[in-house]
Parts: sequence; C-alpha cells; structure tokens
Amino acid sequence: MKKNRIGIHAVRLLAFACLFWSLLPVAEAGVAETKHNLAAFGPGTIKALNTFEICIFCHTPHKSRKGVTYLWNRYDSQVDYIPYQSSTMKTTVGQPTGASKLCLSCHDGTVALGMLSSRDDELPFQWLRPGEDPVAIRFMPAGSAGLIGTDLSTSHPVSLTYDAGLAAANHDLVDPDTLTAEVRLDQNDQLQCTACHDPHDNTLGKFLLATKEYSILCLKCHAFSSWANSAHATSTALWNSSEPAPWPPGSYDTVAKNACANCHVNHGAGSAERLLRYGVEENNCLACHNGNVAGKNIDQELDKPSAHRVQDYLGKHDPVEDFSSGVSPSPDKHVECVDCHNSHRASNNPVRPALGDTPFVSGATAEVSGIDIGGAAVHSAVYTYEICFKCHGDTNVIATSPVTRQIEQLNTRLEFDPINPSFHPVAGKRLSLEVPSLESPLTEQSRIGCLDCHNNDSDQPGVPQGPHGSNNPYLLARTYSMDDFTMESSSAYALCYSCHNQQALKEDRSGFSHNAHVVTQSTPCSACHDPHGISSLQGNSANNSHLINFDLNIVSPDGQGRLYFEDLGTFKGQCFLSCHGVVHDAAKSYGNP
Repeated sequence: MKKNRIGIHAVRLLAFACLFWSLLPVAEAGVAETKHNLAAFGPGTIKALNTFEICIFCHTPHKSRKGVTYLWNRYDSQVDYIPYQSSTMKTTVGQPTGASKLCLSCHDGTVALGMLSSRDDELPFQWLRPGEDPVAIRFMPAGSAGLIGTDLSTSHPVSLTYDAGLAAANHDLVDPDTLTAEVRLDQNDQLQCTACHDPHDNTLGKFLLATKEYSILCLKCHAFSSWANSAHATSTALWNSSEPAPWPPGSYDTVAKNACANCHVNHGAGSAERLLRYGVEENNCLACHNGNVAGKNIDQELDKPSAHRVQDYLGKHDPVEDFSSGVSPSPDKHVECVDCHNSHRASNNPVRPALGDTPFVSGATAEVSGIDIGGAAVHSAVYTYEICFKCHGDTNVIATSPVTRQIEQLNTRLEFDPINPSFHPVAGKRLSLEVPSLESPLTEQSRIGCLDCHNNDSDQPGVPQGPHGSNNPYLLARTYSMDDFTMESSSAYALCYSCHNQQALKEDRSGFSHNAHVVTQSTPCSACHDPHGISSLQGNSANNSHLINFDLNIVSPDGQGRLYFEDLGTFKGQCFLSCHGVVHDAAKSYGNP
C-alpha cells in the first residue's frame, strides 16, 4: 500500500511539473502573454477549449513531424500558394519553404488549428469577439488579423534566396553579410517570415523583431540612396483630421514616423506588385497630397481642365518600362505620379531653378528616370526636360498638334535639339544673338525649362507648382492665345510676355514689324512662331530661324505658290506668303531697325 501511495504521488508530481513547465515562458519575452498562447487562458480571441498547454500548438517533445525542425507539431497545408511577383524582382519566388511554411500551417486558413501530430483527436477551438457570442471554429477565421490565406501575392515575399548576388542585382538591398542581429536568414540563406517576426515575442507588436517607427525594420534590408534626406523620411507633417484618414488605425502621427508604411503594406496590400496600400496607384500619393497632410493640395490640381490626369489610367505604369528611342513595343499611354516623382528620394530642397537658370531637376523630381537629348535612357535625370521626354519624345502620348504647322513634329526631343536651326533654349543655349526683347535677367545665353511655360496657372502662395494642372490649355502657366484676330494685350500673350518685353516688341526693335502684325492686324504670335523649335531633320537656318514655322490655318501660299521665310542676316528677312488677304512677296521684306 505504501509503495502504491509513493507511486501515485510521483505521478501527480510529474503531472504538476509538466503543467508548470507548460505554463512557463519558453522564449525570453514570454510567449504566454501573446496571442500565440492558444490555450484556454490565453490573452487572444482565438483559443482552444479546455486545454492549458501553451507550446503544444506548435511544438511537442514527442511524436513531432519527421524531417521537420523545431520539434514541429502541426501538419502542412497541401494547397498551392500564389507567390508574390513583380517586374522589379531580381529573383524568383516559389512555394513557401522552411519556417514560412510552418507559420502558414495556421495562418493560411486551410489546416485546422487543433490538428496536431501528437494528438489523435483534433482539439476544439473558439473565437471570442467583443460584444458577440463565442463562435466554434476549426480554421483561422476570415476577418481575423491572423488570416493571410493562400494568395501570397499581396504579402511581402518569403522563401527567396537573399544572397550577395541578389543584393548586387538590386542596388536598393543591403548586402546580406551586413544584416544586423534582428533580421535573420535561415540556414539556406532564405528570407522567411522569421526574418521580420519572432513568434515567441510580441514586445513590439505583431511579433516584429524591430520597431516599425521610422521604418527601422524595413531599412534593415532596404537601403534606398538618398532616403535619409528625403521628404518622406524627414517630414513632421501631421494629419489635419479631415476625412478620409491617410493612415490606418494604430499608425504613427507623422509622415516620417510612418515612413514606408505611408504607402506600403506588408500583408494584404491593395496592389500586389510593390505592396502598395491602394490598388489605384495615385491614391497612394493623394491620401496625403490632398491637403490633409501635405501642405499643398495636388488632388484639386488634377481636376483642372488641362492636367496630367493620373486618375484616367489604371495599371499601365511599370517601373521597368523603357521609353528609349527605337524600343518596341512602346509603353502604353499613361501618366502616373511616379512617372515624374521618386517617392523614396524626393525632397523639398533644392527648389525648381529660377527663370533663366539651367533647368536641372528639382528636389521633388530627384532621381527619376528620363531620356536624354540624344534619345538614350538615363537612370536619374539631370535636367527636367529629360523626364518630360519619356512621354513627349520618341514615345509620344500626344496624337495631334494644337496648330497645323507647315512642318509637323510631335517629338519635343527633336524640337529642342541644340543643333536645330532654331529652338527655345531648354536643352542648350540659343544660337541667335538677335533677341533684343528679352526681359531681365534673361540674356541670349540663358536657358529655360519646360516648367517655365508648362505649370500651374496660379502663382499664389500655397498653390503647388509643377505641371499637375492648369486652367489654360496645354498645361500652360499663363495665357497664350493662338486664335487669329486676337486683340493684342498683356493678358492675351501673358506667356510670351513673361520672357519678352511687350514694349520692345511693339516698337519693332528686332527690325520686324511686330506692331503691324500683332497689334494692328491682330495676328497671333503662333501664326509665325513654333514655340518649341524646328528639327534640323526637317528645317534649315535659312528658312526656319527665329522659330519660324507657319500656321497653315492662318498663312497660305502667295500667288506663285510660295510659302516660306528667308533669313537675310542680322535683323533682315523676307516672306513669301499670303496672310489676311495680303500677299507677301519680296517687297514684304524687312531690314535693320
């Protein structure tokens, strides 16, 4: 009898020890206090019934899965997952492996939570939701934060080999040899769920290995050049509380603190490629740039009569698209915010160059791809016009010219080429020294930029600058009438008069009778002048200097069928044409003023 009592006490002591052991934290920070404690007394809303063991839902000292590490106690899903894919990936992502596959045995929702290899019977589970009755469940329930599902295309890629080769191919990734202790690759150098999450420690929330504040965790692997000084990394802008909210509940209060999370989501992204928060591309920008966070409202500019209407295109832009000369097929016609702005590198400084300065890109358009004046792709545009040439160069989204010209050309890269007989000095300094009408500080050696003419039509403080939208046609910053019989005024030709002195033109200081044509006959500037330039492939210095390229709706051939201008030297020339019923021939020449 005594021996039996000793045996009974021994069994009881062993059972108590096992129960006590199961209740002890098995990781440094204590899994017992996290949602991964699925026991009946666990703190989460998903928990087993009448089960007080903690570790058993993932691990077991006996009957663990053969060939699986971690003394694994769960069964794998038998489904095929949809992996993450992107045109900018430098590697292939296949089916989940290693620790990621183990995590998904709960989080994909296809394996019963209570199905354990160490138990013959499935453990019953319930879901407790505030204000509602408990619901009996078998699988990770739809609507719960823990359900990722089998479609992994909207989640951060896992089970990919992250080695020096990948880092070399993708310059925005750090060398894996420099990864800090928090981020760990598995024994096969693969990035798994455990690179970001520690399933035993929820100190930082969502079982993260490092804080999301300022995207410190993201930046362990992602290292964008210039990010540290970019606007999205440094902005202290707050939400003004106007709906809609720019960030989901639980976010930080400034742009800088949210950092990557301003636009990207790790799981359940609205856009599969690049894990954008919203599936509609521009909404990722306009969530803040609608005046509710950013100081200037870009959203309202895009609704102006003339605009880069990003809202008219969906799913057309691809970061690897190539606008180079001769590349086929050309990218689909579109315009999106990221065609002109690099969200990882854009800054508030320096501002757009002043009128007459070299048209370098501004901080807002820093490190954006472009096409140079020769038609070659450039990774980071140096000049603003190189960004414009992506859509207004060899790959041209404009189908028709606003004016029916004697020489038709829609490719602005060819129009601005400095080897042309004449051009506005965007891609190079002007050839002519015969421009006495220039307003100070402009000289014949000045250069201008695309944005000096194409810009917001308002220059009021607080209004965003740039070619987002304008009330003038063709995104013009100021009025530029192209209608025949327009009465001359500072407002009708405000665009021209922003660089050219109105009085100098009316006084005919260039030798040509501008006053008679523009003032007396109400002939628009565009009747004779093509504002971009005339390509050397089509025009010549004898007939197309001074931006001469006639509007055929106003100008017609003379009685002998002639229609051309002839440059006779400094401030000299003659025209052969008919205009407003008047025949211009050799007698209609002009000389030195």
